[in-house]
Order: sequence, then C-alpha cells, then structure tokens
Amino acid sequence: MHERPHDGPLPAAYPVPGARPLHPDGDRVPCPPRPERAPLTRRQYVYGLVVALLVLVLLVVGILR
Repeated sequence: MHERPHDGPLPAAYPVPGARPLHPDGDRVPCPPRPERAPLTRRQYVYGLVVALLVLVLLVVGILR
C-alpha cells in the first residue's frame, strides 16, 4: 500500500459523476425530524426514586462506617 507523506497538503477533491450534489461548507446534511420522546411513566419515576434512595443510603452507610 502506498502511503502519502505526512508533510504536504491533502490531494484535491473532485466530484463523483452521478453522485448527490455537494453541500456547501458549514451546512448540515438534511434529515427527517426526530420523533418526540414519550413522557416518563409513573413506574420509571418510582424506579428512579428507588435507585436514588438506595445510592444515598449506601453513601451514608459508607461515610459513617
């Protein structure tokens, strides 16, 4: 495999025939909008609260031990 030396400019880029048109620099590629996230359920809130309390209890036990 022939490698380009590291001390020079990159080779010029040329458009590929039949490819999509180029995007100007700084523009983003268009994509479909993201769907809205579903709101959290009561069960997810309870799980989060249980995990937070468990971490808090383990932290207090670790500090006081």
